[in-house]
Amino acid sequence: MSTSPNQLETQLKELQQQALDLIGALTNLEELEQLRVKYLGKKGDLSQILRGMGKLSPEERPIVGTLANEVKEKIQNQLDSRRQTLQQAEIEAQLQAETLDVTMPGVSRPLGHIHPLNGMVDRILDVFVGLGYTVASGPHIETDYYNFEALNTPADHPARDMQDTFYLPGGHLLRTHTSSVQIRHMENREPPIRIVAPGRCYRRDTVDATHSATFHQIEILAVDKGLQFTDLKGTIKEFLRRIFGDDITVQFRASYFPFTEPSAEVDVQWKGKWLEVMGCGMVDPNVLKAVGYDPEIYTGFAAGLGVERFAMVLHQIDDIRRLYASDLRFLQQF
Repeated sequence: MSTSPNQLETQLKELQQQALDLIGALTNLEELEQLRVKYLGKKGDLSQILRGMGKLSPEERPIVGTLANEVKEKIQNQLDSRRQTLQQAEIEAQLQAETLDVTMPGVSRPLGHIHPLNGMVDRILDVFVGLGYTVASGPHIETDYYNFEALNTPADHPARDMQDTFYLPGGHLLRTHTSSVQIRHMENREPPIRIVAPGRCYRRDTVDATHSATFHQIEILAVDKGLQFTDLKGTIKEFLRRIFGDDITVQFRASYFPFTEPSAEVDVQWKGKWLEVMGCGMVDPNVLKAVGYDPEIYTGFAAGLGVERFAMVLHQIDDIRRLYASDLRFLQQF
């Protein structure tokens, strides 16, 4: 490489012109970075030219060095300006590509349907929450104590035969009702209590048009000072009125449940027929004692219903198995 000052100056000016022309013609940022390295990098063209300054005289070096700095500054300024222009162009192109044309028709996606059981649960909970009840839940796998013993149903009680269930190792079982939720709730809280407990239950029933080994139940519980059977009747009638309509006729028939006394079955007159829809009763004093409540101070009432039965009555479904078959032809009706 020539060490003549004039030749170095000429090379620097040619380098500058060549770099500015190329930079102005670039169309993307990647090429711009490659050009920067080519001209201004440690091993770039400018560095190659400046290596010849070592053989210049002390008087010549400042002149060539000043020109080299001017060339480097002009190239760097051109690089920065072009980079800004290209970046702005990329942003505008991206905005243009991502612009939503609101005049175009949207893509239609069919909405799903609420399952009739879930819809029935929501409807029932809305009624009781509106009456001041709080939704409570509990485990599906229970101990014998919570499922039977604390509910006044000892091991030798004949009522257990009506709720034969699936037993698990270690003395556990799949709950046969959501009444166990009531015990768990009461033993950790002091009255007054008003809860509604929805959930899945399990019994070793033979599957047919009206029975299933897995079903859904909703129970209510109210405990306070001075609660009477009239409070229970008023609550049940108001609930059934909101579900079946204002002109519904309700009757209470004496019945038996181990955890309530007195107990009753509730019937409604629906489309000219009497239908049994739920059971209820005043909480047995032994249940109150099991959770540490004084039955001389507190009384309570409870009621329970099967969600499937309500869904089948209101939607006129002829077979409970239709609710579990996942047949879209059936489910899309709701």
